[in-house]
Amino acid sequence: MPRLFTLSTLIWVLSLSTTFISAQLSSTTPTRCSGYVASDVTQGDTFLTATLTLAGFCNLYGPDVSKLRLLVEYQTDFDSDAYHVQEAVLPRQHLAKGGSAETSKLHFSYTQSPFSFKVTRSGTGEVLFDTSSAPLVFESQFLQLRTQFPASSNLYGLGEHSDVFRLPTENYKRTLWNAESPFVPRGSNLYGSHPVYFDHRGDSGTHGVFLLSSAGMDVNIYTTSSGDRYLEYNTIGGVFDFYFLAGPTPVEVSRQYAEVVGSPAMIPFWTLGFHQCKYGYQDIDTVEAVVANYSAAGIPLETMWGDIDYMDSHQDFTTDPQRYPLQRMRAFVDKLHQNNQHYVVILDPGIRHSTAYSTFNRGVQQGAFLKNADGSFHRGRQWAGEVVWPDWLAPGSQTWWTKEIMSFFDPATGLDVDGLWIDMNEASNMCGEIDCFPPAQAAPPGRHRRLFGPFASQAGLRKGLPGRNLLSPPYAIANHLGPLWRTTLLTNLTNADGTTQYDTHNLYGHLMAQRTRAALLARRTLKRPFVLTRSTFAGSGAHAAHWFGDNASTWSDYLLSIRQMLAFSALHAMSMVGSDVCGFNGDAEEELCARWAMLGAFQPFYRNHADVTAPAQEFYRWDVVAMAAKKAIDARYRLLDYVYTAMEQASRDGTPVARPLWFAWPGDEETFGIETQWLWGEALMVSPVTEKGTGEVRVYLPPGEVFYDFWTRKRVRQRDEGWTLIIGVSLTDIPVHVRGGSVVPMRIRGGNTTAEVRRENFEILVAPGQDGTAKGTLYLDDGESLEVGGAKSEIEFVWEGGRLLMSGTFGFDTDLVVEKVTVMDVDGGEAVMMTGQWVLKKGLAFELA
Repeated sequence: MPRLFTLSTLIWVLSLSTTFISAQLSSTTPTRCSGYVASDVTQGDTFLTATLTLAGFCNLYGPDVSKLRLLVEYQTDFDSDAYHVQEAVLPRQHLAKGGSAETSKLHFSYTQSPFSFKVTRSGTGEVLFDTSSAPLVFESQFLQLRTQFPASSNLYGLGEHSDVFRLPTENYKRTLWNAESPFVPRGSNLYGSHPVYFDHRGDSGTHGVFLLSSAGMDVNIYTTSSGDRYLEYNTIGGVFDFYFLAGPTPVEVSRQYAEVVGSPAMIPFWTLGFHQCKYGYQDIDTVEAVVANYSAAGIPLETMWGDIDYMDSHQDFTTDPQRYPLQRMRAFVDKLHQNNQHYVVILDPGIRHSTAYSTFNRGVQQGAFLKNADGSFHRGRQWAGEVVWPDWLAPGSQTWWTKEIMSFFDPATGLDVDGLWIDMNEASNMCGEIDCFPPAQAAPPGRHRRLFGPFASQAGLRKGLPGRNLLSPPYAIANHLGPLWRTTLLTNLTNADGTTQYDTHNLYGHLMAQRTRAALLARRTLKRPFVLTRSTFAGSGAHAAHWFGDNASTWSDYLLSIRQMLAFSALHAMSMVGSDVCGFNGDAEEELCARWAMLGAFQPFYRNHADVTAPAQEFYRWDVVAMAAKKAIDARYRLLDYVYTAMEQASRDGTPVARPLWFAWPGDEETFGIETQWLWGEALMVSPVTEKGTGEVRVYLPPGEVFYDFWTRKRVRQRDEGWTLIIGVSLTDIPVHVRGGSVVPMRIRGGNTTAEVRRENFEILVAPGQDGTAKGTLYLDDGESLEVGGAKSEIEFVWEGGRLLMSGTFGFDTDLVVEKVTVMDVDGGEAVMMTGQWVLKKGLAFELA
């Protein structure tokens, strides 16, 4: 009797009148593939089951699976030998909320022979996903599915990538396989995999499609000579587990996706400050001098970061005894804390393979490391030399990692850090070969290839199909580093739970972020942890922040930072993101660094970071950059509560902090391709200069809207076509506009640290819309508690009829007051300011005289 495999689960989840459909099913599909025929169909109001039988052999990249089991129902569990992303890695049982086909906003239909399916909008019949153009292919190492999309579609997502924000629709390939990616190569797979895309069709709405799969894959988007457009999945394993996000607005799709993968973790307030780092600070004296130089230059510095320089021979949980002696380090961190500043250090997953290294020995005792088929440790090369790798799916790895973090970062005896930075966790292996051992310990020729046999030898419930070639699958995805195993862990390694790195590779950094956050929570149970990770997967935002890796000091990468921010914040449910300001690799010249200092201040994560091979690029090293940084940081710090309020909403319901213009104007086709402007929260539009050697920037201000210049607080005279050329933008300027209809809470002044800013009173900036009204919100809490309970204020401001009304909840105990209310450009004249002492403890009304 042929084996039955679960092809997919199709999930309908009703949430706040929003429907999610999740389907687990299996494209360039060859014409010889006949697909499957559905039979034994059983259908009810809340489910559909069927047997899919192979109509004719394809054997494109291996033997076809002859029978599949189709299950369409509410979120449920099911059995299968094919690998599925573990529930512990990405929880999803919370999605089973109960609903029915009758109340769903999306409709599922199918054709029996050859089997295909469609997802349509229930109200309009609009087709969102249609697989009828090519047969389904489902083989043990190759799954293929194609959907057609109309000319009205604008596609975004499928990150992490360095390509244009709106994805091309002709001959475009997106490869998802986490990889070391210095200089952020174009057209390549990068550090993270997020198999979700948004399909925006203007006035007809937006929907999202999320494929919950950690398999390596190519996603092809192309247009045929006849004009038909397709998106095609080609994966090398797992199952097809689709979630269809109904929208219909862009923000609603973002919220729905966050509900599936997890909303971004709420950040500590201090992380919104300015951060400084460099690989190559030779000793603690150098680091102390950098902090002192920022102070002398009058540039606020919130957090100093320690790259691998601080370690003894680049080993985790050590300090260099000569250059970074522990006692000097402890005194340095204490001084930072006395000044309300912070310190974060780096950790890598590669653990030195040496019995003289206690961290390694304790990991061995806990069974924390990946092993080869013969039981020996899998070894590779990273900064510490010959290393072993944590198996984050081993039960003992969390215990070991937590104890190491709690011991070394014990405030009483070790480094009292405020957060952790995890790097090289794709995982990056500095040896790019299969036989990867230092020459001094090389084994006899041929031993390693026998040790690392390429084929999977076992099967099991959701562990992966047997008989697969795990090193060189028959279908080769377009990994920019070549074979799957190149410069990473061997893909035929078996994890402690019986799965293989072939299936879980893309989860390695995500799991390290999970484990690191859990360790920090154990260290300080009442405070929000802060983790910054390089490698990510869908849902990583629930555990960590992300920076965009080892970029370069170029104008191209300056622009790329905007596209990547928009993708992660608006599409991938990661709100605390940013690039290495001024660039990591190469020589940051003055003009670029000044522009980047301004741009970075209006992105969520704001850190200057450079490589050991790069010249020093701290902001104070150029007069004009220092001037730009002072102005940018002052504006950022005055707006910290506005941004923090947006961050809190993102953590609560997935509303993105930074978003593209089409999120606010979904019917305006002019906005669909804009990738050099963004909305910073709901009220502010940021439009930086994008070219070298110019003080001009072309800005799109949608017609029919009211905008004000953030800096001058004057209303902007708009053109009917929407595009405006702004000239004379100096190196210490960046165009920022306030949308009419907004109320923006700000602090009266900035400060040297975020702690200083939190002691300042408020100014309320009112930007009336066309109808003369405006509204906005302010969220207040202590900035650090994991659970604030009722000790928070959620305040709504409404401007109407010359009165500013303040209402909401006022549970955060504070003596701060609204000291000034500024109404922008009243009746075409100057901004009007009111001063007073209006407390933030109850609802009030302010009258405009």
